[in-house]
Amino acid sequence: MSMPELLLRLVCAFLALLVLTRIMGRKELRQLTFFNFISGIAIGSIAADLIASDTFSLLNGMTALVVWSALTVLFGLVDLHSRKARHLMEGEPIILIHQGEILEKALRRTRLDVNALKAMLRQKNAFAVSKVAYAVLETDGNLSVMKKTANQPAVKSDLNPAAPNVSPMLPTEIISDGHWHRANMNKLNLSREEVLREMENAGLHQVSDVFYAEMEQDGSLYFSRKQ
Repeated sequence: MSMPELLLRLVCAFLALLVLTRIMGRKELRQLTFFNFISGIAIGSIAADLIASDTFSLLNGMTALVVWSALTVLFGLVDLHSRKARHLMEGEPIILIHQGEILEKALRRTRLDVNALKAMLRQKNAFAVSKVAYAVLETDGNLSVMKKTANQPAVKSDLNPAAPNVSPMLPTEIISDGHWHRANMNKLNLSREEVLREMENAGLHQVSDVFYAEMEQDGSLYFSRKQ
């Protein structure tokens, strides 16, 4: 490969990656899911071949880069508008610890052992499982930890001695993009009628008006209106 051709490939690859990463958005750059991670690796590999491989022509390399990026954007749009597709491509967060108890079935499902879980907890400054209210393995492989109320840092409301010491509840999705999340509502023992009454109080008249809704830690309902 001659020096002019190498420089041309470098410039083309640089410009293509600059444009394509802007089109694909920040989610791809943060590698929020396994799909994003694999997609990022593939794009990097194609760009490397485009620059350095003698058997990979400039036209073929640019075509592969553009087509792969277009497929990534397409699947991202499908993921955005379809809960089933989102679940298929990204999976769902998995609760590994509930009120100080390790959920063995969930641990086996994620192929994590106890030592790995404890190491992840220590990274979140949680050294005792018994002091953890919830530990959730996110779709990007990170662990989110909510400590029990007694082990959380003190806040202003803690100065009120009459405040009840209630175990924290994990905020739970009940509506997403105008669709009910029936499984979560069953777990919360929450009926549609109760939610609809709260929606009316919030000025929302039908579920299709709601972009996102969840039950918060204090048992209240949060609604985000569709734009």
